[in-house]
Amino acid sequence: MAAGKAEQTVEVVYATADDQRVVRVPFTSGLTAEEAARLSGLLEALPEINAGGLVLGVFGARVHLRHLLAPGDRVEICRPLRRDPRDRRRELAK
Repeated sequence: MAAGKAEQTVEVVYATADDQRVVRVPFTSGLTAEEAARLSGLLEALPEINAGGLVLGVFGARVHLRHLLAPGDRVEICRPLRRDPRDRRRELAK
């Protein structure tokens, strides 16, 4: 990749236990987190993403769908939790 090229894109990522998908989309001024997720094609390719409502983060912090992105941002499509992690830790502690 040429120097400076990554700065003109944003990454959109979605991961499961078995697979990780990373898609770069072109950055344009005014690009929102939701628009980047839609432009990535992941929402159409993986319909289960929208099943529980779209939840997005940028570098690990939850953001609103209308969050304005900067070049080089990493938009993370979050999966719903199958279990409350606090309950899981309690079970393991027993």
